[in-house]
Amino acid sequence: MKSLMKIFIRYSASLLMLAVALPSMANDLLMVRTQQTFPEAMLTLQTSIKDHGYEITRVQRIDIGLTGMGYKTDKYRVVFVGKPKEIQYLVDKYPVLAAYMPPKISIFAEHDETVLVTANPMVYAEMITDEKDKVLFRRWESDVYSVFDDIRAADD
Repeated sequence: MKSLMKIFIRYSASLLMLAVALPSMANDLLMVRTQQTFPEAMLTLQTSIKDHGYEITRVQRIDIGLTGMGYKTDKYRVVFVGKPKEIQYLVDKYPVLAAYMPPKISIFAEHDETVLVTANPMVYAEMITDEKDKVLFRRWESDVYSVFDDIRAADD
């Protein structure tokens, strides 16, 4: 179990580093930066997710592991988000998606700001063949943009 946690932490850290270092991957990663403190941004995120009809299936704290690896952040969470029936449907029909479900949003403090980053849901659509199922990912993408817009609007 510890080795899985290490892999997860490295994956999340890699996602974080990619989000910061490679803005040219904008099609694959979606990111928002806010002036809200970490707790405020987390509350805004959770409220918006629920307002869009999604469930937060889990919030995982990984800042302890990152600190142990030398990263200098004390506030870093991964929020697992989805609609359980949709996730189950997709995983049952497309087992290749199991490793990526439910979708995750990383949220971390960076200086006086909070950053949120997630994989564009359309990345997952590329893994399946049925066009009618790809509609789910298009809706998820639209909803992520809307959630991130809510976070931006909270800065006003």
